[in-house]
Amino acid sequence: MNINRLVHPGFWFGKTSEEDALKLARLGAGGFCLYGGTRAEVSALTRALRAASPHKKILISADYEDGLGRWLPDAELLPSNLALGAAGDEELAFEKGLLTARQAKSLGVDWVFAPVVDLADHPDNPIVNTRSFGADPALVTRLAGAFMDGLARGGALNSLKHFPGHGNTATDSHLALPVLLATKQHLLERELAPFCALLPKADCVMAGHLLVPALDDQRPASTSPKIIGELLQTEMGFSNCVSTDALMMKALGDEKQAALSAFLAGAHILLAPEKPFELMEFLHAQKLPEDKLRRAEQIQNLLCARADEIPSPTQAAAFESTDFSARAARKALTLSGAPLTLKPGETLHYLDTGNDENLSSAPFLNTLAAHGVRVEKFNGTADKLAVLCWRRYQAFKGKIGLSEEEIAQVKAALRRAKQHLVISFANPWTAGGIPAGGRLFTFSPSPAFQQAAAECLLGLFTPQGKLPVSL
Repeated sequence: MNINRLVHPGFWFGKTSEEDALKLARLGAGGFCLYGGTRAEVSALTRALRAASPHKKILISADYEDGLGRWLPDAELLPSNLALGAAGDEELAFEKGLLTARQAKSLGVDWVFAPVVDLADHPDNPIVNTRSFGADPALVTRLAGAFMDGLARGGALNSLKHFPGHGNTATDSHLALPVLLATKQHLLERELAPFCALLPKADCVMAGHLLVPALDDQRPASTSPKIIGELLQTEMGFSNCVSTDALMMKALGDEKQAALSAFLAGAHILLAPEKPFELMEFLHAQKLPEDKLRRAEQIQNLLCARADEIPSPTQAAAFESTDFSARAARKALTLSGAPLTLKPGETLHYLDTGNDENLSSAPFLNTLAAHGVRVEKFNGTADKLAVLCWRRYQAFKGKIGLSEEEIAQVKAALRRAKQHLVISFANPWTAGGIPAGGRLFTFSPSPAFQQAAAECLLGLFTPQGKLPVSL
């Protein structure tokens, strides 16, 4: 086996040198994980990388957990997993997987690193949150399984992540090493339950960068023979691909030693190192076990064969407009407490908070305006006030809640309004901590979900969702 095939470098559009990526492809990298880009850029790069590779087939992957729109500006942001958890609808989860697969395949991406089957059971977890289907292992299993069926129908490979469960932590593994404190019995009943149930459908399991003392008190899961080799592959009987999480994350320290440890522990793919050329050179200097190299080659050959079983659709067909997000929004929106109703001619004041990414509220405001409601920024007093909470997970950020200053500002505004509603467009726990008369949860800032939130205030439909987490 070409040892370089173990390495699947990351490619960040606007940051990574395409010349370097093509050189890595010519050296025999087994695949690439893409971040960002436009539809045209992704399509052009996947063609170029495959043309440069000496391999018959390489695997192109991406973290399209909420569709391609989480990374591509010219693709739709699909409903979050937590929104689907609120809807509780397997058909919607299947449809999300199918749409994601078809769109990814049309651009040359044949491997979607999803679904996240971590549990949303820690309010301060800065990186899981809306990426999870919910706090209940049975709900997560049911919807993730349907999503995987959709991916398979569309011809894309899947990956369960982040083994053995990243939900009940308060640390972003992009920044530091999270520690999951629980007994093995607790892990089997909760964190590991979705993995156990879904392994027969899994093309891959991604090992997380987290320390789980009940399973191994010395090594993170992604480098642990006890967790990968003994638990996952032997006890749980998983014989398909094991990938590390991105090696450029800061949880592991020296990435070359971490990559070597991961391979020796049972991983077949070393994903997204910060310095891929150096890692390849380092691996060639090691005496790697021949049996593990042969197995990694077999695994990648099997993945390549499965990735080509269903032909890729054209971009035009894959990106046809659908009403999927609008239908999902009507089933997912969840109301807690008193509603806030609006009629044409009334005025709604609004206050934005937690909008780090400068997300546009235009779909929400314009929908209200189109129905004759005047919308104005909160200026110190209001008859009817909507607090719009935008904060959502973001890698390398390390936090997800509102700051004390933001909470104080919101509470002061609520005191000066006769009626008020907090609308959480992402992290549900932001709204849970605010003493508002009512709370509306959309779990997604996408235009379709903003429009649905406005229609809800206008009384055009009644929210049907149920909170998939405990606040």
